[in-house]
Amino acid sequence: MTAVDPGTTPAPHPRGRRRPRGAGRIPAALLLPALLGLAFLVLPLLGLLVRAPWSALPALLTGPEAWQALKLSLLSATLATGVSLLLGVPLAWLLARTEFPGRRLVRALVTLPLVLPPVVGGVALLLVLGRNGIVGRWLDAWTGLTLPFTTTGVVVAEAFVAMPFLVVSVEGALRAADPRYEEAAATLGASRLTAFRRVTLPLVAPGIGAGAVLAWARALGEFGATITFAGNFPGRTQTMPLAVYLAMESDPEAAIALSLILLTVSVAVLAGLRDRWMSTP
Repeated sequence: MTAVDPGTTPAPHPRGRRRPRGAGRIPAALLLPALLGLAFLVLPLLGLLVRAPWSALPALLTGPEAWQALKLSLLSATLATGVSLLLGVPLAWLLARTEFPGRRLVRALVTLPLVLPPVVGGVALLLVLGRNGIVGRWLDAWTGLTLPFTTTGVVVAEAFVAMPFLVVSVEGALRAADPRYEEAAATLGASRLTAFRRVTLPLVAPGIGAGAVLAWARALGEFGATITFAGNFPGRTQTMPLAVYLAMESDPEAAIALSLILLTVSVAVLAGLRDRWMSTP
């Protein structure tokens, strides 16, 4: 046993410490706007669920136009995620593991589509990849490939807005991973590419998975860049968000049905990534 100085009073154990009176009370000045903010965010979603034509939902979702938009959205979002993985993972590694002049500027440019209005992104894609664009004119002259207003253009537009989500996620995972494992692989004779493939990728696999899911969900809900760069042609470039926009004018029930699909996907993504992105200490 250790002696206690009689001139000092031992501090109470944290578990036995009583909370100050009123510490758990929420001030009314904060509670009221908090409840109003919650209602502002939740009530529109509840309204969507209340007004949904549940009995006609199967017929609406299996209709030709809705089914085409659904299939195209799933296909284009998956392909855009594949492009994001192919290009975004090496880009994230470059930002996290290497030092070069202007790296902060490059990181800012990579994350710019996160805050850039999607319509502006679509205009930028047209100016670069359009038939008369900086790069598009050469693609058209050399290969005959035209990207705007095609299904490929949908994939390009979705990848443009979705890839930053994957890059940010993978870069964060790389910075959290211990680089000594890669250094140990290098001392054993592994090349930098082998160390990346055999050591780094398994270490950051959860971050890559989370970034891929976020990128896929963002691509699935893309609207502005898609309609600007690829147009809104049923069966070719009309994805679900575009179909919702068009259906609001002629078939509101179909618009609600497609909106429910997008809402379900969003909720599923948040639920799946809750422990990684929304955990509290």
